[in-house]
Amino acid sequence: MHGYDGDKAKVVARLRRVEGQVQAIAQMVDDDRYCIDVLTQISAANSALKSVAMLLLDDHLNHCVRKAAAEGGTVADEKLAEVSAAIARLVKS
Repeated sequence: MHGYDGDKAKVVARLRRVEGQVQAIAQMVDDDRYCIDVLTQISAANSALKSVAMLLLDDHLNHCVRKAAAEGGTVADEKLAEVSAAIARLVKS
């Protein structure tokens, strides 16, 4: 079981919305739309993806990391290092 099991439908719905946004962006380029309009839509898609990432991160912290912290030892250390690396990747993007 993954930490996002309870929010799986919400995550999938948001990802489908992002997918639609990306398809619309491709159509805008095909239609030779104004550059700034395309960039604005890319920014919106990026924000939507970050929103999904934050939801998944929150679920991971509240399920997987919390469980590992309760177990303690190397399991906790590994999960904390894993989530720290994931946060670093999100901050970089």
